[in-house]
Amino acid sequence: MKKSFGRLPSGEQASLYTISCGRITAEISDYGATLVRLWVPDKEGRVEDVVLGYQDAEGYRNGTCFFGATVGRSANRIAGASFELNGRTYRIPANENGNNLHSGPDYYHLRLWDVEFLNENVIVLRLTSPDGDQGFPGNAVIRITYELDPMGGLHIIYDGECDQDTVFNLTNHSYFNLAGHTKVDAAMDQHLTIPGEYFTPADAQSIPTGELRSVEGTPMDFRRGKPIGQDINADYEPLHLQGGYDHNWEVWSNPCAILSDPVSGRTMSVFTDRPGMQFYAGNFIVDEAGKDGIHYGKRSGICLETQFFPNSINNPEWAQPIVRKGEPYHSETVYWFG
Repeated sequence: MKKSFGRLPSGEQASLYTISCGRITAEISDYGATLVRLWVPDKEGRVEDVVLGYQDAEGYRNGTCFFGATVGRSANRIAGASFELNGRTYRIPANENGNNLHSGPDYYHLRLWDVEFLNENVIVLRLTSPDGDQGFPGNAVIRITYELDPMGGLHIIYDGECDQDTVFNLTNHSYFNLAGHTKVDAAMDQHLTIPGEYFTPADAQSIPTGELRSVEGTPMDFRRGKPIGQDINADYEPLHLQGGYDHNWEVWSNPCAILSDPVSGRTMSVFTDRPGMQFYAGNFIVDEAGKDGIHYGKRSGICLETQFFPNSINNPEWAQPIVRKGEPYHSETVYWFG
């Protein structure tokens, strides 16, 4: 199903597409290849929308939180807004404290994507990113596939190709609240398990220091699972510096995270082929006017963003987000609901 999602300042029409399979229904916009709604049943079969978002394209254009956004070419932060590739230094926009965040300010989620394929449970969106776009080398073609499966999985598949060596580090920036997006005070009571044994501490500008630190004996230890809010205000420097959880965990195994809501009984397991996952607890949401007349506030939802480590392009000892000319980029993340 396709319906209007609002007109852009350019005069172009944004649209909203619905896909469905079994127990799950998703709404995706071609404006930003954005996940706008995700309807999931609870233990009694009652369906709720479990992602934060805006009512229309204008909301996404004016919003500041990246709700449901497709982020690229490189998600997260690049220190000093520059990197070296093949002996050449590339300078990209410094849009946050002298660093680059999410490749902005000309973000992918503020562009109209082409819909290449659509059926009942799959949508494929395509974006052409020219050489020099956001400061990155090469003419790139990027495809995002959203696919629902009968077992309760939302698959987000990232494909790319480029005519030069370039950086690809794509992710989805959905904020989840398994109680339902309208229950803005429920997210911190939800139970999170992250089996990862190491995380990457960051400085006051959220740039990783280069250390891989054990979670053992720290508030970052989610290996046995706990309510998200239990230790979020603990007296621990990495939490002070980021205002709560906003850190990258090394992916140790799959699922790399399990989120559950004690009231509704909904669970969500995250599977990925990427080496890292950024867990962000919505620390900086401030009275954001969202869907259905709801206003989201601090920690109304959480992000579990699968990706290469932040600033990995400037840390050669880490897995690298470099894709060579003519080689395919392919990655898949699955959010499985139970």
